[in-house]
Amino acid sequence: MTDTQKTLCLIDGSGFIFRAFYALPPLSRPDGTPVGAVFGFTSMLMNLIETHKHDLWAVIFDAKRHNFRHELYPDYKANRASPPPELIPQFSLIRDVCKTFDVPSIEMEGYEADDLIATYAHQAAQDGYKVTVVSGDKDLMQLMNSDVELIDPIKNRVLTHEDVAKKFGVLPEKVADVQALMGDSTDNVPGIPGIGPKTASELITTYGDLEALLKNAHTIPQVKRRELIQTHADAARLSKQLVLLKADVPVIVPYQDLKPKQMDYSKVINFITEQGFHRLKSRALNFFENQATPHIIAEASTLKGSFTCIQTLDDLQHAITAIQSLGYVAIDTETDGLSTSTCNLIGISLAWNTEGGVYIPIHHKNAEGVRIPDQLSLDDIRPILLPILQNSGILKIGHNIKFDAEVLANHTLPLDSTISDTIVMSYTLDMGRNNHGLDELALKYFNYSMVSYKEAIATAPRLNRKEPTFDYVSIDTATTYAAEDAWITLMLHDTLKKRLVDEKCTGLYHSLDRPLIPVIIAMELEGVKIDIDYLNQLTETFENNCKQLEHHVFQLAGQEFNLGSPKQLSEILFETLNLPNDQKKGKSGHYSTDSDVLESLAFQGHQIAEHLLSWRQYNKLINTYTRLLPEKISPKTGRVHTNFGLTITTTGRLSSSDPNLQNIPIRTEAGRLIRKAFIADQGYKIVSFDYSQIELRLLAHIADIHELKEAFHHNQDIHTLTASHVLGIPVDQITPDQRRSAKAINFGIIYGISAFGLSNQLGVSKSQAQSYIDAYFQRYPGIKAYMDNTIQHARAHGYVTTLLDHKAYIRGLEDRNYSMRNYAERQAINAPIQGSNADIIKKAMIQIFDQITKHKMSAKMLLQVHDELIFEIPEQAVESEVPLIKSIMENAAKISVPIVVDCGVADNWADAH
Repeated sequence: MTDTQKTLCLIDGSGFIFRAFYALPPLSRPDGTPVGAVFGFTSMLMNLIETHKHDLWAVIFDAKRHNFRHELYPDYKANRASPPPELIPQFSLIRDVCKTFDVPSIEMEGYEADDLIATYAHQAAQDGYKVTVVSGDKDLMQLMNSDVELIDPIKNRVLTHEDVAKKFGVLPEKVADVQALMGDSTDNVPGIPGIGPKTASELITTYGDLEALLKNAHTIPQVKRRELIQTHADAARLSKQLVLLKADVPVIVPYQDLKPKQMDYSKVINFITEQGFHRLKSRALNFFENQATPHIIAEASTLKGSFTCIQTLDDLQHAITAIQSLGYVAIDTETDGLSTSTCNLIGISLAWNTEGGVYIPIHHKNAEGVRIPDQLSLDDIRPILLPILQNSGILKIGHNIKFDAEVLANHTLPLDSTISDTIVMSYTLDMGRNNHGLDELALKYFNYSMVSYKEAIATAPRLNRKEPTFDYVSIDTATTYAAEDAWITLMLHDTLKKRLVDEKCTGLYHSLDRPLIPVIIAMELEGVKIDIDYLNQLTETFENNCKQLEHHVFQLAGQEFNLGSPKQLSEILFETLNLPNDQKKGKSGHYSTDSDVLESLAFQGHQIAEHLLSWRQYNKLINTYTRLLPEKISPKTGRVHTNFGLTITTTGRLSSSDPNLQNIPIRTEAGRLIRKAFIADQGYKIVSFDYSQIELRLLAHIADIHELKEAFHHNQDIHTLTASHVLGIPVDQITPDQRRSAKAINFGIIYGISAFGLSNQLGVSKSQAQSYIDAYFQRYPGIKAYMDNTIQHARAHGYVTTLLDHKAYIRGLEDRNYSMRNYAERQAINAPIQGSNADIIKKAMIQIFDQITKHKMSAKMLLQVHDELIFEIPEQAVESEVPLIKSIMENAAKISVPIVVDCGVADNWADAH
């Protein structure tokens, strides 16, 4: 290629999708959407953009499966299986990658991607272009010549004529002839039976091409080979028509128009972030930073801040004076860990204007672990900082401020409740729609790329530790990183405040989402007491149960094996025991043994499956709770402090992590035994307040179901009533089992349960479960209408709303994959109900906390678990404080049915629930 020769790059998008899917490990983004192939495609495209400079670019895709080859041979590609379910949602995302990087993408009805590539390559080469085809498809070896090169994107190398000869035994121009003889089982190209690649290449080398071979077949010395070729000559000619790439497709977009547009910096970074591709994000940032040809990309932000280190009391006092005159400050803390109850405060950053921020280092160390001099101590800064931290006239702004507030409180620097949080503001505006991280929001709103924690921590010495902590980061690096966080948070607060006003969300933020933050801070700081001795005994009991279940499984299997190995278990169940199985083997080469499979086998009466399910349950509870909870006890407080996520779910519900106390099984005896470990301090009681059937009450209200509303008003048993309606049996004849089935139907309908899911829950056939669902909708047609209308609204607007007007954005409603689309529809149905439930319990929590604070009540709010609030109350205060809390919860919202709260008092959570 000469220095002045123009170039065209053609990427085989369809071919790469499948190769990437099978070559790379499975990967999902935070919302569960599979993105392994998307990651591979994005990485490949970035690599090409970084390392190859081309004048013209295009990614070429197959259109629908049917094309002109099917007219020639209806069975063309007939034996190809449908794409794996995990791959289907990735097709549209890969096209989104092209849009994000502003690379043209082409597909055309009636033709395959290979034909479009051949046509564009032929046209461009004729006009003097050097053409690069990026594909691992062997068919495209036909195109290789002095003007057209082929790059394998998986192996990342240019293929040579030697590679073609190794594959087909001939040069590129003869590849189609060899393919016509040998056929292709993948594409169902017939070829000539008994002729393999070696024989085919020998024949073509001897006779020159396919037609010459067929005309002179009578001269082939081997009798069997001669007869095969003479008998199947027509099949060989047809096969060549099928394998030969069509280089004269009447393309609509001429190759000269395949020009990439300017690449938008923020669009690329936002897309990569949304998919969860953290490694690619660093690559992209480096690429944009080092790009020598700015006309190719949209410019990054010119935003610049000035970051200063404060190391004297005079400088600190000067900053505090400025903050006091303004009445607001953004604040951020740096620590040596993520547990607010155990970490050490390393430094504090502050920002009060758009020029930049300051950093106050407190406990940075040198490589020997010795505290660096010229840092202010906590004792030095405490009397200077407290006047602003405890001043209700100064707004303290943070990004996830509950973390900072808890860290500061644990270092005797408590914040008052005059706070605001940009992560919560973003969540109020975009619940279910965006990643609310500070780095991501800086890119979204300011097109600004922040210094990442990974970049900052990479500068610290490792000192034989797996991962260095922030106290070993140099003060200079820490100043830039930390002060930048406070600075961006301050500017983000102003931007989001304007959006709240513009989108009429100010009231929602200031009446619900923001006032909840101090409540959660207080709960997390309080923690909950755990009975360690009891948990140790429970671990022993569960381990014995596991051993007994193992023994039963080994007896039924006739041999010992590793119950935790999916491969070994699959072989035992479906090969050794030959249990019923209608699955296909997965990518790992064995059949699935997940809970759905085991539950189905258990329903069919296979005892080994029941034992396996029980074994898994006990094993999970041991590893998740009975062994883990004692390790989570803070040495400072002697209590467990869970982390409540305010901005994680798509419906507004709180989440719980480290440890997750919301996933303790509710309906099993084992789960009840674990709850028994959560105990009250001496002289106190655990009190549980549980909203009774709140989601069904909200369904009756939101969907306006008269019969359900009447039942709740008359305090009827809603599950017994449903059983009577669905089964056609009088209320007084409903059995406990029938009521339990109706309960599963009632709650399952809210979550959009399928007949298959309900059949597994109830232990009935799929058709019987479907008849229950049909009878339910026939009795309550308003519920079906509500579901249909809600899905329709979500499709039209992209969101659904809760009782207090939170917008819950729903993704996937237009997904091509039925499973993904169905999941999104179930989300849309459930979000208004679950989100309204979250609204009500949050409002109650705020009001209760307000009463506790104002009236100096003794009750301490410990946990919020779905529909339940757990308190620790002094024994002598139970009688006076419980009725007040119950009343607040029952009157937190006014809906068209009564809201009822059940409460229980005991020494532990299990007995109180």
